[in-house]
Amino acid sequence: MLLDEAISGRRSIRHFARRAVPPALVREIVAAACLAPAPHHTHPWRFVALRAAEAKQRLAEAMGQAWRRDLEADGVPAERIQALLSRSRKRLSQAPVLLLACIVADGARRWPDQRRRAAERQMFGHSLGAALQNLMLAAHARGLGTCWLSAPLFCPQAVRRAVDLPADFQAQALIALGYPKPGLALPPRPPLTVGEHIIE
Repeated sequence: MLLDEAISGRRSIRHFARRAVPPALVREIVAAACLAPAPHHTHPWRFVALRAAEAKQRLAEAMGQAWRRDLEADGVPAERIQALLSRSRKRLSQAPVLLLACIVADGARRWPDQRRRAAERQMFGHSLGAALQNLMLAAHARGLGTCWLSAPLFCPQAVRRAVDLPADFQAQALIALGYPKPGLALPPRPPLTVGEHIIE
């Protein structure tokens, strides 16, 4: 598959076939993620692969509880909260693999001021975005589907407890991974006007 085809053909897949993803294939796409550019010649990404139903359910429940507290504080009606949480649990539990993407501070510079420490953290976040793009394109090129979920950013402690993360792992995102459900119809992409995104 040509790169342009992979970029234009990759879509967010939310419905997966009941088909296992071989661990060797997961390692291949994580290897592609680790070719992304990163600050200071580091490799600050860690991926926790969750395949067991119990682990996925534990994570979904922990994140759901945190989300419920936020939604209740926002005054969202109870029936709407229940619908949102039910959809989220289903999405997480039905993905054959969940890849929890984390950042570690290996190689980060210890700046003496808060301004540069914040910039350093943001650089590492940028690098994870590049790694995730590599991962999703590599998955698509191998016939797999992915969906990027940023929920861990909003409840990092709940995620840490649910999967017993090492102390230096900072949870950032989840990638739902699997073979797309056969016959899955995706809506067309909305038209893109490049001029809206560049000033020349």
